[in-house]
Amino acid sequence: MPSHSVLEVFDETLPVSIDLNLARMGRLLRSLGSPHRYMPPVVHVAGTNGKGSVIAFLRSILEEGGYTVHVYTSPHLVRYNERIRLGGRLIADEELQRFLKTCLRLNRGRPITFFEIITAAAFLAFSQTPADICLIETGLGGRLDATNLIKQPEVSILTPISVDHEFYLGQGIRRIAKEKAGILKRGRPAIVSKQSPEGSRVLEMAARQKGVPLWRYGCEWKVSHRKFGSVFESLSSRRILPLPGLLGLHQRDNAAVAVAALDFLHQFPVSSRAVRRGICRVKWPARLQILGPGSLKNMVGPSTKIWVDGGHNASAGEALAEAIRINLGGEPVVLILGMLQTKSPAEFIAPLLPWVEKVYPITLDAEAGLTEAALATQLREVGAPVLCSGSLEAAVQQAGSEGNKNIVVCGSLYLAGQVLSMNDEYIN
Repeated sequence: MPSHSVLEVFDETLPVSIDLNLARMGRLLRSLGSPHRYMPPVVHVAGTNGKGSVIAFLRSILEEGGYTVHVYTSPHLVRYNERIRLGGRLIADEELQRFLKTCLRLNRGRPITFFEIITAAAFLAFSQTPADICLIETGLGGRLDATNLIKQPEVSILTPISVDHEFYLGQGIRRIAKEKAGILKRGRPAIVSKQSPEGSRVLEMAARQKGVPLWRYGCEWKVSHRKFGSVFESLSSRRILPLPGLLGLHQRDNAAVAVAALDFLHQFPVSSRAVRRGICRVKWPARLQILGPGSLKNMVGPSTKIWVDGGHNASAGEALAEAIRINLGGEPVVLILGMLQTKSPAEFIAPLLPWVEKVYPITLDAEAGLTEAALATQLREVGAPVLCSGSLEAAVQQAGSEGNKNIVVCGSLYLAGQVLSMNDEYIN
């Protein structure tokens, strides 16, 4: 990760709280020479769930097709470097330090958020490093997101929109969808994944106002799932898709969204073989990922599997429940759960309750993390079978000692990162 000196500058000069505002980011980019105008063609992705997975599928497919891809995602799990991929590799420590220091120097000590600084660093890196295409994920929302100074994306993608981050984006699907639709640019096409009826209406209205051609699930394209994989059909293509390298029915939907984007990436043609290999070989950590050998996994017997998933809202809880039913055989699992204060434990765990034998709440070691006691109280209110252990390690040991077949650690990407770090699993 970046040197302590860079992180100390962050601590001294950056506001702690999120503040959605494009003025600071616009000013900094102008000071840097407007690097966002000199990047390779951009695919811009917003939504509530599945943004990172869609980008992972699209990156894997494009790289299998022989293209060089820059990627910007958030948050990181173990190292800051994970947020920025330069041409197929994580940005090196010295490169990240150099771009961050340049951004901090030209910001001249003026108020700015951490996300704005690292986004500016990513844009600067992308503008100075050759590649064929950039895949860029919004951080929060869309309209006022720091990434939304991109003027002419090749294509925009809107993944499923659900209730999350209401404090910042407004209450209800309608307001949240309106914020996400802020990434739509006049005349530039947009891929729309499966949405709620209310979300669809908002996106379609925004598209009409901006003259944005939409490529909508269920209208211009569709996907049907079979035992062998999926059948993707659109107004311009038909493809047989294999079972993806990421588990869960929702990941098959995410793969289809990435394939739908190919219908508009005309200057980046890929073969059917590249599509199949890309979907099969995709990697995206902490999405129902099974832990390999390591410090944490060694705490349990060889017959016990530890899974880690970063999902943290109601829609993610539904997706995880479906994956447990299908991919884990529907057998009762033990959950180890940590969540932020800004999330709803009750909404997340509700769809999981039929598949859960026990829940170990733990204190999330992150800013604004719920304590074990507070999380336990909220879980008991909805009838979850709660046991307290005191720590992540203690919960793993206790669950493992009871002979449980599957332990699922979930509720937060911060917790997922902690698990991967403790198990000595690094992302490259």
